[in-house]
Order: sequence, then C-alpha cells, then structure tokens
Amino acid sequence: MSLRFSDKQKQVLSWWTRGSPHREKDAIVCDGAVRSGKTLCLGLSFLLWSMTRFRGQQFALCGKTTQSVRRNLLTSVLPMLAALGFQWEERISRNWLKVRCGGVENTYFLFGGKDEGSAALIQGITLAGVLLDEVALMPRSFVEQACARCSVTGAKFWFSCNPEGPGHWFYREWICKAQERNLLHLRFFMEDNPTLSPETRQRYERAFQGAFYRRFVLGEWTAAEGLVYDFFDESMVRPPPAGEAQRWVISCDYGTVNPTSMGLWGKYGGVWYRVREYYYDARQARRQQTDQEYAQRLRELAGGRKIEAVVADPSAASFLEVLRREGWNVRRAENDVLSGIRRTADALKTGRIVICPACQDAIREFGSYCWDLSAGDRDKVRKEFDHAMDEIRYFVATVAAPEEEEDPFFAGYVERRV
Repeated sequence: MSLRFSDKQKQVLSWWTRGSPHREKDAIVCDGAVRSGKTLCLGLSFLLWSMTRFRGQQFALCGKTTQSVRRNLLTSVLPMLAALGFQWEERISRNWLKVRCGGVENTYFLFGGKDEGSAALIQGITLAGVLLDEVALMPRSFVEQACARCSVTGAKFWFSCNPEGPGHWFYREWICKAQERNLLHLRFFMEDNPTLSPETRQRYERAFQGAFYRRFVLGEWTAAEGLVYDFFDESMVRPPPAGEAQRWVISCDYGTVNPTSMGLWGKYGGVWYRVREYYYDARQARRQQTDQEYAQRLRELAGGRKIEAVVADPSAASFLEVLRREGWNVRRAENDVLSGIRRTADALKTGRIVICPACQDAIREFGSYCWDLSAGDRDKVRKEFDHAMDEIRYFVATVAAPEEEEDPFFAGYVERRV
C-alpha cells in the first residue's frame, strides 16, 4: 500500500513523538473543510500513538454513531495498520476492537454520541485516551463524560470536526481556549488532502453556498445569516420538458392553522421538476379544512397521474392515516432540518431539482426564508415563510438526494445527518 500524506497530515501523525515541539500538549483539534483528510490522519495517528505509548490499556473511538465510526474511520485506517504489520480482532456485536503488534495489545471501544442519553453509555470505563470524530455534532454531556474517563497517566484527547456557528460550545470551550487547555489546533483545507483531485475539489466548492461554503470549504466557524437560499434566482425557474414524466411523487407539509403546502414532482430524465403546487393558508382564508378535504385537494393535484409515493410531514399523523385508508403509498419524510437544507441547496445548484413557473407560493417563500439570528449557538431558521420550503426539503431529503448518495461525493457531507 502506497501511503502519501500532506505536510499538515504529517504534523498530525507526529505531534506526539519525541522530536515534536507539541509532544507535551494534552489534546489535538483538527477542524476545517470537508474532505480535507483530517479524519484519516487523526485516526491513524491515534492508533499509532496508543500502540506506541501503552500496553494493555483501553481507549475509546467515538462518532455520532458506532456505524459512522466504522464507516468513516475504521474502513480506511485498518488497512493502513495491516500494511504496517498490525493485526486486529473486531467484535461488532460488542463494539470493541483489539489491536496487536510486537507483543503489544490494546482494546478500543466504539461509542456513539448521538443524544443526551449517550453519556450514560461511556460512564464507568477507565481510558488512556479518546478520539471523538465529528465532535461538534455530539452533545456536550457526552464529550465531557468521555474526557472525564481518561484517567490513565499520559492520556490525551483527540478531536476532529467541521465548523459550526461561532457560538457553538465546543468552539468557545476548546478552540478559543486552546492555550488554557494546552491543545494543538490545526485547521485543514481541501488542499491538505493529497488524494483529492482538483476536479473533485471544485465540485465540492460548487456544492455549498453562504454560511455552509464558509464552513465546509473555507473551514470557518461562522454564523448562518440572511436568506437560507440566497443564490436562488429566476434562472432556477423553468417549465418542464415536453412529454410525460417517468415518475411522479407528491410532497406535503401539513398544517391545521398554519399553511398547508403540497408539491407535484415529475422526473424527466435525471431531473425532478416541481410542476404544480397546492397552497392553502387557513388564517388568510379564515377557514380550516379537514383531513378529508386536504386529501381531496391532494387527489386534484395528482390529476389522475400514477403517484409513486406521497412524502409527508411525519408529525401529521391523522392526515397520513386518512391518506393510507384511501390507498396512497405514504412515506414519512426525513426531517433533519439542517441536513435537508444543505441537500436542497445542492440539488438546486446542480440542477437536479427545478421549480416550475406555476409554483408561485414556493417561489415567494424562497425570497423570504431566513436564518434566525436570535437562536444563539444553534443554526435555526425562522418559523415563517417555511411551508413550501419544508415540503421541498422533505422531498429532496427523502426521494431526490438518496438517489444520488451512492456517489461518495454526496455521502461525504451528508454523513452529518446519520
């Protein structure tokens, strides 16, 4: 196996060695752009450090889920260890890995830090070190508990992440306090990944906009502000091609008092067109509609077409039940807001979805859908002018994006939703 590393990656691989000026640091943080090679070199360095400095100790490998640890870290790092003469034994059912080399054996436990309840999973264990991949996506309680378990002399903390907002707790408590915490902070760019071609790098640069461009391409901890889809313009609005679509899907954001938005999507070639819509504002009309009435509006929107699926707001339980009784194939929508926004932005910019001129309410909302600047350390959209926006996001996250995500390019940055 041919191993090629950039200067930045070599710094990560050697920061703990005897000749390094950083060897007395207690922690390392690698943040910055997506696909910049930080996870690979951090994981390899962590395993080399632990096998060099310790014998018969326990360590933790943490991600948002144990599956993401295996996918993002182990699948790339373990073959490198094998090439270097290491052996390992993995017990997937028990979420641990034993690594051996030259008479040294250590155990590595896999943990997922997906919610506040995850902290309890790591309690009670004694560790000589911990690696937390995508630490900015983990709850603070889990990260602090994982670090608290590192009580063996010589233990170190290893972190990697893509930037979030500047009010994020990890940025404030670790990166801004790098000197106080005695940590090494290295910011990565795509140029630091020698395996990434210029063409692939340009592809990523085109995929993001606004705050997400500054975070995932420039590697900045920056606030989301202004219009969510600030790039949306009339060039993204056009009629569908002549002829019949190969597939039809309806997406729906259901409201009782708030507006209800439905979109009819047709696939022409490799592109989904939102050809028609139904939008009803009960407050403006001064009349609420029943579930049965909305089901009738959906039938009218379908217009006798063969609808493959109705993708709907998962919280609209009563409406979904009415649709099922009427024989519709109902799919509960993926509802991760931030991941859905990123995927929708990419689908619009790459032309994989198109909004048609008949969808005037959606076009209006694109011009008013904004970030909430009062949300503090969290990215949050304002809860207004968001009904067609939510419904379009449901469609992209549930139907359009998964069709593309077999491509490793897309999998690379939508991984954050897992």
